[in-house]
Amino acid sequence: MKSIKSALILLLVTHLAWGGGYIGNYSANPYAPNSSANPFGAGSPYNPNSINNSFGRFGSPYSPNSVTNPYATEAPKLYDSQGNYHGRLSNNPYDPDSVSNPYGRYGSQFSPDSINNPFGAGSPFSPDSPNNPFGQGMRMK
Repeated sequence: MKSIKSALILLLVTHLAWGGGYIGNYSANPYAPNSSANPFGAGSPYNPNSINNSFGRFGSPYSPNSVTNPYATEAPKLYDSQGNYHGRLSNNPYDPDSVSNPYGRYGSQFSPDSINNPFGAGSPFSPDSPNNPFGQGMRMK
């Protein structure tokens, strides 16, 4: 029984350490603990799952899961508080789901689902918007 508990705990820790889920909120709020803009929280450059860690899985320019890799194929996905998908947080301008694709649904400044639209999902007044300096931002998975 004790070995089963140990194995489950090891599996859970491994799953979390290798990015098995939530990695923080993409937000401009520097005071929220889960914000990518908080240098002492989820946005710490020393956090292995931070998008601001240039040697980590989600911040390295060479990782396929990275926000900064222009050829990334598995960048973190963005979700608002209602669970609606808002694309991949990626520098890849060719990925149809990337927020950096100016012609895609999630990167166009005219799309209501885009964080680049100041009148849609990117509104600085919406609590879910990553552009609101006092909001919670969008969950990254």
